[in-house]
Amino acid sequence: MTQSQSPRLLDQVRESIRLKHFSLSIEKSCVYYIRDFILFHGDRHPKEMA
Repeated sequence: MTQSQSPRLLDQVRESIRLKHFSLSIEKSCVYYIRDFILFHGDRHPKEMA
């Protein structure tokens, strides 16, 4: 990854969860539901949704 690229959304979620010392199962669940939400809304980034 180059300096100009920011981390992907799910990578940011994983990092945030790990910093809070949540369990791996919580991390997997959150990532699963966020990915499912994004796919349900036509594979759009949440920033693009109104």
